[in-house]
Formats: sequence, structure tokens, C-alpha cells
Amino acid sequence: MHISLFLLPARSMACSRDGSGRVTRRGFTLVELLVVIAIVATLIGMLLPAVQSAREAARRSSCQNNLRQLGLATLNHENAKQHFPPSALAVSGSGNAPWSGQAAMLPFMEGDNLFRRIDFTKPYGDQANKDLSPPNGVAAMRIDALVCPSETNASAVIDTAGLPKHFPLNYGLNTGEYLVYDPVTKAPGSGAFAPFSRLKASRYADGLSKTLAMAEVKAFTPRAQDVTTLPETAFTSPGDVSGFMTSGWSAVGGHTEWVCGRTLHIGFTTTFAPNTRVPHVVGGTTYDVDISSTREGVLPAGPTRAAVTSRSHHGDLVNASFMDGSVRSITSDIDLTVWRGLGSRAGGETVSAP
Repeated sequence: MHISLFLLPARSMACSRDGSGRVTRRGFTLVELLVVIAIVATLIGMLLPAVQSAREAARRSSCQNNLRQLGLATLNHENAKQHFPPSALAVSGSGNAPWSGQAAMLPFMEGDNLFRRIDFTKPYGDQANKDLSPPNGVAAMRIDALVCPSETNASAVIDTAGLPKHFPLNYGLNTGEYLVYDPVTKAPGSGAFAPFSRLKASRYADGLSKTLAMAEVKAFTPRAQDVTTLPETAFTSPGDVSGFMTSGWSAVGGHTEWVCGRTLHIGFTTTFAPNTRVPHVVGGTTYDVDISSTREGVLPAGPTRAAVTSRSHHGDLVNASFMDGSVRSITSDIDLTVWRGLGSRAGGETVSAP
């Protein structure tokens, strides 16, 4: 008898006899069920952050792989053509929107078939290019290697007919600290890439391993463009930018066209450190903005100066590639002098890549 009592199951399944001598089983009480549910909910609440963290780590790793692929494409372009791609490729005629350096790299990133469907002698908006890949040409196509898996708005820009017109990107070319290009002197900025310029490896006096090539940017960045009043020297404070947001305003206009060789779409500058918030208030809403003077290829021609910040969806860092093909994560608290030094190809700064 003592042994059988010892082997009785847990209380929730304990046996007893009712008045008629029948054996009955007692289930969980309501209080016990509520306790169990509370415990399970607590465990799920503890587990979810770990799951989300693991997913973000996977997305961050995928983002770095994209940058590695782009870094190799850059090096392969240089090996094949003996120069690095320009950030903007000139097209026939004047005042036309230039093709992007990312488009020039397509053959070196498994995009040769797409590359062959482009007539680079004509603008991407020309009907001839649209007809090569109807209805709106390659401009509307998503290039997976240019899209970060953490991008929350990886969707096409839609035209008035409701059709995809452009597709954004998340990896911008380093076009300098602030001055991007001077059309009068043909002088490029200090960055790794420059409009209408075929820079050879010998031009990177700071060393390829210490020169930023590409870094993350956010799609649909609020911006102002063709601002003729921008100062000649770089902004020292992000709070100063708002006072110059006088023309070409769009709450969603930046980094939306992977084919367009203008810094506002396919580049970044090192005016401000990564993820620096550049505030501008419109209608009671505070936006985090970019700004550019006369854009590359716009007439009448003027120097292109730009404060286009590298931004990421990965928290307090951005992923970046260097001209030697290496990829590193750079925290937002990097010293601005170091960030600008890494952004120059021949500044002579004695800085080490993080």
C-alpha cells in the first residue's frame, strides 16, 4: 500500500474515490492554468529578443556579403579596364542625367545579361533604353546585391501609370568629403569615386585598404537638391543644414534610383559621421535629411557639393567596404576626423581603418 501511494502521479492527475466508490481524476484548476499561461508568456517574452537578435545578425552578415560582392566587382572593373568606375558616366548630349557607377559594375557582379540591355550612350530615361526592357527599362529592376536585407522600404518608385519606374539601393559610393565635382576645372572631389573621372589605382596615395569605397545608405531619404546657396566649405554642424533647404525638397526623394549617377541617389559624403541625424522640420515633422547643390550633369553647370550621410538599419553602426575589397562595420561614434580621413583617397592622413 505504501509503495502504490508513493507512485501516485502529480496532483493534477491524482486519483480519488467518490461516494459511490468510483475512481475519479482531477484536472488543472483555473488558477493553475493561468499560472502556466503566465509562465509560458514570460518564457516567450524572454526568447523573442534572442530570436530577433539572431535574425538581425543574419541580416547584417548578408549585408556584409553584398558589400564584399560589390568590392570584388570594383576591383575586377579596375583589373579589366585599368581604372575604377566613375560615380557618374557621361552620356551623349548635355544636361542629361548620368548613369551610375553601380550600373557600370554590373558585368563584374553577375549582371552581364542586364548590362547588355543598356545603351549607355543614351540616358536611362530615354525611350530607347525603356524599349530594351519595357516598360521603364532596367531602372525599374531590383538589383539584389544593392539592397540590404534590413531595408524596410525596399519597393519600387511607381510612375503615373502605376508601373515600377525606379528601384532604390542601400550601398552608396564614396564621392568625397563635401565637394563632389567641379565642372569648370574638371576637378574631382577627394573621395574614392568621382563623376566623369577614370581614377587609376595610383591616385589612391592613402592606400586602398585605408580608403572607403562604399557604405550603407537608406532608401527614400528626405533631401533638397540644386541648392545654389550652399557654402563652399563643409558644414561643421548638422543643425546648420536646415537653413539651406531652400529648393528641390522631397520627403522621399533620395537614394531611390540605382541607375542615376548623382550622389543624392547612389553615393554618400563624409561631411558627417555615420548615422548622424541632420534635422529639418517641414509641417511639424522632423526629417533626417541630405542636401546637394547643383547635381552632377545639371545645366547650367555648377560645382556639386553635398552633405549625404551614410545611414544604416543595423543600429549604431554602418557596414562599409574599402577599396581593397575588405568589409568592416564602423560605429557611429567614430571620430569625424578619422571618418573624413578614411573617405579621402590621397589626403595623406595618418589614420588606421577600424
